[in-house]
Amino acid sequence: MKFCSEQRATLLDVLTWRRDIRHFRTDPVDEAALARLQAVMDLAPSVGNARPWRVLRVDAPDLRAAVRANFTAANARAAAQYSGTQAQEYHKLKLAGLDRAPVQLAVFTETGPIEGHGLGRQTMPETLRQSTAMAIHTLWLAARVENLGLGMVSILEPEEVARLLDVPKTWEFTAWLCLGHPEFDDDTPLLHRAGWQENTPTRWRQR
Repeated sequence: MKFCSEQRATLLDVLTWRRDIRHFRTDPVDEAALARLQAVMDLAPSVGNARPWRVLRVDAPDLRAAVRANFTAANARAAAQYSGTQAQEYHKLKLAGLDRAPVQLAVFTETGPIEGHGLGRQTMPETLRQSTAMAIHTLWLAARVENLGLGMVSILEPEEVARLLDVPKTWEFTAWLCLGHPEFDDDTPLLHRAGWQENTPTRWRQR
């Protein structure tokens, strides 16, 4: 299949408007949309077709509260690393949507999958984690097309999250994803708007 210039422009719009969303409305997400997002992850590339991502939809209030407490503790430790003006800027950032996002997904990487039979990862086992990251990015773009927001919470203790959710020992925590309707649309990323850091351009260097 060949794509036209209009389709290329649409893809660029999706990439440009993808955001790490922190501000959510609390109204529920249509289950049909969630089913489409789940199916889209099947299209993500993976090393040796190992498909190592494992996704848990966490709805239980007690588990969500425990993860929120984990974030609070981890965020306090992270904030302590900054000082002066940068510390003030850090405290202004909203770094999680844990309180309001109606859908919350815990994503793990199966570090010893039977699928794929080890193809492509004998010398680079980290490609399993990279495969999970690509599946998350695929979900992120698809959520944007559904006019939904997705935000990744990375200020968590991975081992504690795995313990709370009682997952197999071969599952390695990759990301906590908050999904829902964004409170507002904004063409400026949060970290840019807050003055934290602008993008560093990608450069392809020659050797």
